[in-house]
Amino acid sequence: MERLTNEDIRMLTRFRHDLHQNPELSRKEFRTTRKIREFLSALPGCRIISLPVDTGVVAQIPGSQGRGEIMLRADIDALPQTEQVELPWKSSVPGVMHACGHDLHTAALCGAALLLTRMKQEGQVLPAVDLVFQPAEEGTTGARMLIDAGLFDRIHPDVCYGMHNWPSVEVGRVVCKEGVLMSAKRNFDIIVHGQGGHGSMPHLNVDPIVCAAAMISSLQTVVSRNINPLEAGILSINMIEGGSPANLVVDQVCMRATVRSLSEAVLERMIERVEEIVDHTAQAYECHSEILWKERIPAVWNSPEMTQKAVCFAKRSGSILTDAVPSLASEDFALYRKYVPCFYYWIGSRAAGMDIHELHTPQFFADDSAIPYAAQLYASCAAD
Repeated sequence: MERLTNEDIRMLTRFRHDLHQNPELSRKEFRTTRKIREFLSALPGCRIISLPVDTGVVAQIPGSQGRGEIMLRADIDALPQTEQVELPWKSSVPGVMHACGHDLHTAALCGAALLLTRMKQEGQVLPAVDLVFQPAEEGTTGARMLIDAGLFDRIHPDVCYGMHNWPSVEVGRVVCKEGVLMSAKRNFDIIVHGQGGHGSMPHLNVDPIVCAAAMISSLQTVVSRNINPLEAGILSINMIEGGSPANLVVDQVCMRATVRSLSEAVLERMIERVEEIVDHTAQAYECHSEILWKERIPAVWNSPEMTQKAVCFAKRSGSILTDAVPSLASEDFALYRKYVPCFYYWIGSRAAGMDIHELHTPQFFADDSAIPYAAQLYASCAAD
């Protein structure tokens, strides 16, 4: 199989550094989109596929007749965090950084595109390859956005592969796990409506803050008392907004939350209990409540058949197979499984001897040396 040259790796590393220095939040990846389009447009035979979306890129490398069609997906957005890693290519955007390594994923998929176009020029028989650079993964809305924009009307892949760097795994190693890899989840907002008034007259008011506090405490019992202790589940209230700086009881409080599990049945039970607790607590405190449910994201699940293929591709790419336990992090890559058989890898991104700094932390760092491994793995999946 074709391999990246040292010059290729240096070029992809510079490309990654440029993205890292100029991170962009979900649905605002305009510069990133432009840079990807420029890179792909310079590759012979690679054509951009137009979709009615503001950010993200879909492209195709045409294949030989009868060889099928493969989709490769990477994510491109950054996070609202301040980088605390001192690098020559540190983020130059205040309060925004690639704290999840999507810049590395993007560079790796560009590297795979470089390899595959080169292989095609050399006369190798390949399937058509769909290159999907997805925006807005961090809010798990980007996959749905592309799907609703007609992604699978424009491409018709037989299978799809994606990957994510994993900081607890060393560079050169790859996780090919059968079954559930990442959790199902559903995000939601809770709005508690009370009746505001002067703080000196509590008997004339209905305080939504007191009600919200009771809800938060009661919701913590969902995992501890409604879920089998041998099952994994998380319920987190991640934001609460309400109150006033003056002596005033406000009319409403808003909360933002998530439920997650490796089991769809457990997730369903958690959703059921959230609805009951929020409704009954609001009634007990003479408030009214609303729950605004966001899209349900299924678990990332790798079938036995896809896992068998993925293991072969990982070995062919030169990666070393390793193991890891599933994660309660979620990925909207899982939505593509409704349309096409999918497999999801974790690739090592920590250089040997370095400390582990997890995803979504200001100290997160994915080593450049992971780029060629990830690029070769992407290309291996498409060169079957």
